Amino acid sequence: MGEELIQDKCGFGVAHTLHDAYAMAKALQHRGRGFAGIAAVSDSRIDVIKWVGSVSSFDVSDMHKIFPAENHYHLFLLHVRYPTKGRKDSIADAHPHVIGGKIHERPGHILITNCDMVIVHNGQVDEKYLEDIDKTKLKTNCDSEALLHYYAKFGERAIMSKIPGSYSMAIADKRRHEVIVMRDGSGIKPGAIGWKDGKYQAASEDRAFVENGGRPVKEMQPGSIYYFNKDGTIRREDIIKPMQKLCFFEFNYLAHHESTLNGISVNAVRGALGEKLGEEFLKAFPNKKIDFVSYLPRCPEPAARGFSRSTGIPFEEIFYKIRAERSFQGPDPEERTNSIKTNLNLTPKAIEILSGRTVVIVDDSIVRGTNIKKAKELLYELGGVKEAFFVSYTPPIGIIGKDRIERGCDYGVDMPQNDGFIIKNNITKTNKTIQEVSNEVNMQVFYISEDGMKSVHKKFGLDPNKMCYFCIGGERPF
Repeated sequence: MGEELIQDKCGFGVAHTLHDAYAMAKALQHRGRGFAGIAAVSDSRIDVIKWVGSVSSFDVSDMHKIFPAENHYHLFLLHVRYPTKGRKDSIADAHPHVIGGKIHERPGHILITNCDMVIVHNGQVDEKYLEDIDKTKLKTNCDSEALLHYYAKFGERAIMSKIPGSYSMAIADKRRHEVIVMRDGSGIKPGAIGWKDGKYQAASEDRAFVENGGRPVKEMQPGSIYYFNKDGTIRREDIIKPMQKLCFFEFNYLAHHESTLNGISVNAVRGALGEKLGEEFLKAFPNKKIDFVSYLPRCPEPAARGFSRSTGIPFEEIFYKIRAERSFQGPDPEERTNSIKTNLNLTPKAIEILSGRTVVIVDDSIVRGTNIKKAKELLYELGGVKEAFFVSYTPPIGIIGKDRIERGCDYGVDMPQNDGFIIKNNITKTNKTIQEVSNEVNMQVFYISEDGMKSVHKKFGLDPNKMCYFCIGGERPF
């Protein structure tokens, strides 16, 4: 097709009722707010709905009219997505992607009835591995749709054994009475198996089960395929030997703080990262008197509290958000800026206590610098602070590595190498110093060290050799 395939950054799941699918999608909303979709599977048909906006923007009560009980659906695939390189508001690029079926376009949503097969996918696959399909049949530029056509031609085992990339995904095929769920051999993207009402479920994160009255059972094994049956049972086939390279950014930012990954509490990891960040901050600024520490809502809260514990600096809530959306997930710089500009505010108490104070603001990462600029405006112009430090418990993202290769993410996070990373000078193709970044934003910036972050990961049993750190200078995961 001559165009780069769109990269999907999303959450997926498999459930046995429409109610559970909808509730699980809501629990995964932090993984994507641009589009949502559900596929309903019966013995004789697969029907799909996908819509623009949050999960709750489409009423589940009326969804039962679209998926009537007389069709005897027994499995449901769900998906949430945030848009990146696709047409900004194109529902066609949303999941599930399909082969076959009749399309019914409606305002703000699309219905596709009686599909032959469908896919929901979290991750990214380079199109060079998908050359063996007939691309004239593709209706979008999404790698997920191309993966579905590859499955249609070669089957699920061929995907697992021959296609490198990052994927946790589910496929429903009208010719088969089971849903296929798989996690790539590197395990870059998370995937979990849950249990509710005597039946197994699947999701990107185990929070989807807990929030819906179920319970987590186990992580999906990288390199394995799971077959979900309509009676609620599953069977597993191990296709390739796992070569674990879990994305570290799942722990630092992407996953919900209430989730567990590899049996490890995301909340606990972030708290410990904040503690380490605090220790390193005190060594860097030993004589600096800080009045209190806070954070930019909502992801960094455990880290900010950890920072407070390790430094003894009082913790204060000074910011609030109107909406739960993540500005990081905006499809372009304008929308990311508008999101943080219209969403981030100071609490009334903050306006009373900030004047003349020195504060530390903790964030999960500093990618493009969008958050810093708005935070600085609020802190200095509205709050009247004397001095503010903006600190990150993730090392600089998007650097040029020691091998001179530009970093970013090719594995399922919207941070391509040519993104506007604040750490990189795109003219000279060199990394800025921390002081240069600080001068650019007119506020002192500080990052946790890479060794410090990895020491926290080790503390929780996460082997750095089995993690992907490519975006901060590490080697490619495969």
